[in-house]
Amino acid sequence: MSDPVDRLVELGRRAGVRWEGTIDEVAAFIRSRLTGSYVVDEFGFDPEFTTRIWLPMLRPLARQWFRTELRGVENLPTDGAALLVGNHAGTLPLDGMVVHTMVHDEIGRHVRMLGADLIFDTAFSGDLARRTGTTLACQADAARLLDSGHLVAVFPEGFKGLGKPYRERYKLQRFGRGGFVSTAIRARVPIIPTSVVGSEEIYPILGRLPTLARALGVPYFPITPLFPLLGPFGLIPLPSKWMISFGEPIPTDQHPEGAADDPMVVFSVTDQVRETIQHSIYSLLAERGPAFESWTAEV
Repeated sequence: MSDPVDRLVELGRRAGVRWEGTIDEVAAFIRSRLTGSYVVDEFGFDPEFTTRIWLPMLRPLARQWFRTELRGVENLPTDGAALLVGNHAGTLPLDGMVVHTMVHDEIGRHVRMLGADLIFDTAFSGDLARRTGTTLACQADAARLLDSGHLVAVFPEGFKGLGKPYRERYKLQRFGRGGFVSTAIRARVPIIPTSVVGSEEIYPILGRLPTLARALGVPYFPITPLFPLLGPFGLIPLPSKWMISFGEPIPTDQHPEGAADDPMVVFSVTDQVRETIQHSIYSLLAERGPAFESWTAEV
C-alpha cells in the first residue's frame, strides 16, 4: 500500500474510524475530491464529503474519547429551520464539531455552524470549514441559511468563551449584542438552548501570553498543563466526560412586526437563552460528577 491516500485511510481505520465503504472506495472518493469536480452549495458545503469522511473521523473522538451523552434529543427538529445557541469553551472549537457529529447521528441532519473570521483567514482551515458546513458568523449568512430551512448553530461567547481561564470554567461570558436573537426573530424560527459540559477540561487554560498572541495575530496563546511543554503531543485533548443537553425550543414567531429591531425584546430573549443555558450547565455538572472519573474506571 504505497499510495499516501490509501495509507491515510488505512491509518484511520486502525485508529477506530468506521469508514462508509471499503478502503479502496473511500480512497477513491478522497482522490475525486482532490482532483475532480463536485457539487457544493452556495456556501461551499459538501454534504457527501462531510458524511463520508469528516463525521466518521470525528465520531471516535465524540463517542469513544469523550464518551458523549445527550439529553433532550426530542427537542431537535427533524425538519425545518431552527437556531441552536450554545456555550463555547475548550481553547479549540471542538465543541461545535462534537455537536455536529452527535446531532447528525441522532436525527440525520447537518448542523450549519457559524464561525468567526479567524477560521477563514487561512486557506486550509477556511476551506475545510466551508466544506464541512461552517460559514461566516454574520446575520446575512445566518438569515439565508435559516430561510432555506437549515439547522444552524451559533456560539455567542465567541473567543471570550474559548479562551477563558480554567478558574472561570462553566461561567458563561457575555452573549454579545444579541444579533442571533434578532436573526431568529426575523426568520421566525425557534431558538434551542444548547448546553455543553466537558469541553472546559480538554485543554485547561492556566495562563495566556498576550504579547505572543498579538505577534501571531490570534486572540490568545494558551498555556495548558501539556502545551507547549509537550509540543504537538500537548494538542491531544484530555479525555473528559461530555454531556450535551438540548433545551426546550424558545419560540420567536409570537413577537410583533419590528420586534427584531427592538433592543428591549432582543435583550430579554438573549437573557432568557443565556440563563437557560447557565442553569442547564449546572444541572449537567451535578449529574456528570468528576470530569475524568468514568475514564479512569474504564482504564
